[in-house]
Amino acid sequence: MNRFCGIILLQFVLLTACAQESLTDFFKGELIFQSGFEPDSKVVPKGSNADITGTDHSLEEKNDWMKDLDENPLIGNFNLQYQGGDSTQRFAKIVPEPGNPQNKVLWFWLNEPNVGGSKGRIQANIYGGKTGLKEFYQSVKIFLPEDMNTVRTFPEKISWLTIAEFWNNITWSHDVPYGFRITLGLGKPTAAESDLYFILDGQDCELFEDNSQKYTTLWSEINQEVKVPIGQWFTLNYYYKEGDSETGRFYMTIQPDRGEKKVIFDVTAFTHNSHDLNPDGVTDFNPLKLYTSKKLIDYMHSKGKTLQIYWDDFKLWKDRRP
Repeated sequence: MNRFCGIILLQFVLLTACAQESLTDFFKGELIFQSGFEPDSKVVPKGSNADITGTDHSLEEKNDWMKDLDENPLIGNFNLQYQGGDSTQRFAKIVPEPGNPQNKVLWFWLNEPNVGGSKGRIQANIYGGKTGLKEFYQSVKIFLPEDMNTVRTFPEKISWLTIAEFWNNITWSHDVPYGFRITLGLGKPTAAESDLYFILDGQDCELFEDNSQKYTTLWSEINQEVKVPIGQWFTLNYYYKEGDSETGRFYMTIQPDRGEKKVIFDVTAFTHNSHDLNPDGVTDFNPLKLYTSKKLIDYMHSKGKTLQIYWDDFKLWKDRRP
């Protein structure tokens, strides 16, 4: 090879390497926030609801609940919402992990229907972002304690046991048109005793003058190849991309501790209202949620059990891709 050709080849290799590195950096996205709920993170009362304040000093960056979430224009405001009830019915607390007291986790405990006696709710709200997120990625670790095995014996199908929800746009304001939501939950496909599986759907919403709502399901998914683990920590990763029936995407993986990562959902479909010609991103979502019917809560209570979820290692990125 002559010297000139060698120089050209070297330049090509360097340019290709730089392009690949830039593309890799792009796919990594921008870390918005992360917390393992370690000190100095604290759940504090906030009116009839709650909030998390402080900084997780186990992490080096993007770990301040106020500066990196509440003061971030992409995010708006973080809080914990109950919508009623008291601590005998529901609570969210940061506690030592059962069986591993050196680690702190966030505990959702739902013992009675706390919303007017009709349903139960504990949820983290990230509401009111000034700039809608058109592409984002979330990771969180989850532990469902042994009590959740009783859900398997509930004598009906389960299609309402929500663990996360993403709004584009919100469905409870007359000032915001084109309501839409993606709901992630735990489902039970039969009335007989059954394992639990992840369920997912996307719905348009119409809000009427009397504040009643009509939801129209555009798509729905259930993955019965992978059971929801109970009594074992697992990590869920979610990827959301705003788009229509050909460009929208919702992608989710699961990885049990000491297990392999598996794809649960990879959906190409509307991720905004199907009539919205100018969608403007997600400004409101519930990254951590425990929301279900009075009937399921009462059934658990009748068996001396409680609906519970432990959360750990919550992370949120802008523009990250799988």
